Amino acid sequence: MYNYMRPNLILLIALWAYTGTVSAQAPKYSNEFLAIGVGSQALGMGNAVSSTVSDITAGYWNPAGLVHIQNNIQASFMHSEYFAGIAKYDYGAISKKIDSNSTCALSMIRFGVDDIPNTTELINSNGQIDYNRITTFSAADYAFIGSYARKLKYPGLSFGANVKVVRRVIGDFANSWGFGLDAGLQYRKKNFRAGVMLRDITGTFNAWSYSLSDRTKEIFTQTGNEIPVNSMEITLPKIIPGVAYKFGFKKFSATASLDLDITTDGKRNVLIKSNLISVDPHAGVEFDYNNVVFLRAGINNIQEVREQNNIIVQTAQPNFGVGVKILNISLDYALTNVGQQVGLLSHVFTIRANIDAVRK
Repeated sequence: MYNYMRPNLILLIALWAYTGTVSAQAPKYSNEFLAIGVGSQALGMGNAVSSTVSDITAGYWNPAGLVHIQNNIQASFMHSEYFAGIAKYDYGAISKKIDSNSTCALSMIRFGVDDIPNTTELINSNGQIDYNRITTFSAADYAFIGSYARKLKYPGLSFGANVKVVRRVIGDFANSWGFGLDAGLQYRKKNFRAGVMLRDITGTFNAWSYSLSDRTKEIFTQTGNEIPVNSMEITLPKIIPGVAYKFGFKKFSATASLDLDITTDGKRNVLIKSNLISVDPHAGVEFDYNNVVFLRAGINNIQEVREQNNIIVQTAQPNFGVGVKILNISLDYALTNVGQQVGLLSHVFTIRANIDAVRK
């Protein structure tokens, strides 16, 4: 009989790449699609925006920044593709001013791989290959984020919080629902900015359930893989403090910022690491002319990589971005190098619209 295990390799990779070791209580890199980032402005600055973000994307980066939106309603949409277009990443959000001191927002993120071949039924009951039995499925991660922000009584200080629901789906084989909370603070005094984002402050819980056919279970057994069982996955808290300073000269200005991603899920391949916590610094700069034309650059993902000659070298991810603001419409573009390899450049486009401007 034809060995049907080989054509099912794609299915196995898709299933396990998305679930990770979900049987563990707190696996490393859980819900990692939520660490990619949103908005071409932030991505072009190496994601170093926790202290400066002041538009609709603050619902993701630091909800405290939502209070600085000067419009009654603001909406944004972003699209990017990774790994030569195999993976699609989309983001959309809308914010609404409640009053002069508070703002709310709703954001949605989707990261997915579509049209994955399902070859579990490639062999018919007679043991023959039948390509008409091949179907396709999608492996997709979704996040729905509700945000609220308010200015505090202390001058320059604002607070924000997120409630998020995470939905992860791998065809008809596996799915999970998750729930988590974020909180953030921002402080402004003249040209100085400071902020901190507390992501997954209570831990984000994902409850996984599986529905595998007998054929799929047989493939897992014959290839030496464990058959997954219903389980709970926990995303541990992450702390992201940041500072920034804005320099100005006539119609020109520049903002330099620095953030630290402090993770609590053990040792990671980052610049500063230990068995307890890991610290991943990233920095960015934004130049603008008259708040109309913008030029951005940033650096993040500083890692150690073992090359073919077994020499360990330190690498970093460079980022570049541009933007333009025309009336109430902002168009932004970022070029990032996901994976730090040639051919993995990702182009990120974002449009933001201000609606019903608040009269001063």
